[in-house]
Amino acid sequence: MTNLARRAALASVAAALFLGSLKAWAAWKTGSVAVLASLGDSLLDFVASLVTLGGVHWASQPADSDHRFGHGKAEALAALFQVAIIALSAAAILWRAVDRLIAGATSSDPEYGISVSLIAIAVTLALTAYQRSVIRRTGSIAIGTDNIHYQSDLMLNGAVIAALLLENYAHIGGADALFGVAIGFWLLFGAWRASVAAIDQLMDKEWPEAKRRAFVEIAGRHPELKGLHDLRTRTSGNRDFAQFHIWMDPDLTIREAHDVVETVELRLAQEFPGTEILIHIDPEGQVDEPGNALAEADLLKDT
Repeated sequence: MTNLARRAALASVAAALFLGSLKAWAAWKTGSVAVLASLGDSLLDFVASLVTLGGVHWASQPADSDHRFGHGKAEALAALFQVAIIALSAAAILWRAVDRLIAGATSSDPEYGISVSLIAIAVTLALTAYQRSVIRRTGSIAIGTDNIHYQSDLMLNGAVIAALLLENYAHIGGADALFGVAIGFWLLFGAWRASVAAIDQLMDKEWPEAKRRAFVEIAGRHPELKGLHDLRTRTSGNRDFAQFHIWMDPDLTIREAHDVVETVELRLAQEFPGTEILIHIDPEGQVDEPGNALAEADLLKDT
């Protein structure tokens, strides 16, 4: 899993470096603010991809004495760094586009910008398809954020082509600058969208309800469980954590109760690989925190 995420991050670095070089040449030949905006985005893609690579590597490090839950949140931190870079890129593009619009400057030699943008679309399509396959297999939030950014690049490169065509062939003045403004706002939207998942992970947001329900259903298949409550879940990088209390017959021996818990953990591990599970046993009917509806809800009643 870790090697897959690392290869996806390396592919992102290579794509950003290649496309940045092409767009630098196209921006010099055309003078287009839309191409310049696309270049700025690709250069920041390169920085963001390096951060993603570092975050994936750091997150893959095993737990140690100072980080007993591992280093998975490094991916969320890398994702937030990318968000900051995307937002700065958008602000710079908006400033340049508005300045160009006020000055009334136009682009030239559009064929260079159009050709480079078509190449960029092809490379980006291949990269995002590869990233999606890695995300499905690893659940990497850093690669997921990188994927969102590169998906926005598809629209960005399409906008560059449209801007050059409209300004140079349809002779619509200011089209290049207006598309630059649109690209800037689209990037800001992408930054906000990418920040949500990273913040949720850093704040230990619960799993989606469907995933929680499936988890409870599998745990509740063992007949010795009289109830399940106080389920708490979170995600750190590509690793999940779940802890909960179960009610059991108070007359069971410690060995019998232990065997039940081992069976439950084995079943859950088969269905939810990569999840660290902590189970606390209570005698049936035991209420640890009276009045705490979240802790004492018997989730098995709803399955």
